[in-house]
Amino acid sequence: MSLQQILECCRTGNILGFRTFVLQGGEDPWFTDEKLCEIVRTIRAEFPHHAITLSVGERSRKSYEALFSAGANRYLLRHESALDSHYAALHPPAMLLSERKKCLCHLKKIGFETGAGFMVGTPFQTPECLLADLRFLQELRPHMVGIGPFIPAANTPFANHPMGDVKLTLRMVALTRLLLPAVLLPATTALTLADDGRKQALMAGANVIMPNLSPPEARERYLIYNNKPNTDDERAIYVGAVIQNVEKAGFVPKMGVRGDSKV
Repeated sequence: MSLQQILECCRTGNILGFRTFVLQGGEDPWFTDEKLCEIVRTIRAEFPHHAITLSVGERSRKSYEALFSAGANRYLLRHESALDSHYAALHPPAMLLSERKKCLCHLKKIGFETGAGFMVGTPFQTPECLLADLRFLQELRPHMVGIGPFIPAANTPFANHPMGDVKLTLRMVALTRLLLPAVLLPATTALTLADDGRKQALMAGANVIMPNLSPPEARERYLIYNNKPNTDDERAIYVGAVIQNVEKAGFVPKMGVRGDSKV
């Protein structure tokens, strides 16, 4: 997406009443600190009172500091697994859990509202892994936690692994709400693969919905997983339907607030 497209998405979100913008991408070296900071500064200049959330992976402390100074104030970085052995089984040898944890500590110390989280049902995951995840969250006390079921993707080493169990995912969401009563806890996009997945997540303790306002042509180049359903209801013109579904679940959406974490 170009900077102009990003700004148009932010303007659309602002018109719809959103006060938080989330910019998510892979760990692409093309997006240098200079380029990312320019994007953040431009958004901050036009929307001085909105929250700007980034999710662009592991970076150096210097990079995080530059992004914070540019105007970003939230950062999502799932820890993915709190056990070294399990983390190593999911990642290339060059990636270390200790580095991921160090990044999360840097983010909190710099002043970011920091988000961690994990997937349920990843290969080699055991109940001990999930217990370690919950204990790590309790120790870290992040401002946000993202929890969703593992979804296999084509052309990956785990393409034939089964999808994570939705009921167990909802149980982890509920336990996280009990451990961290004030945390921002999204009804993650992955849960839309289940019938009434978002509603179930809200009933289990989630309190955030994140509609995708990316233009369709840009979204097609950034597919997190295959066969994602309900893409139409996340386009800007269908956001009203998302809001209606939240209301039908018995909740009152707060559209005009940033939703700053009380953690």
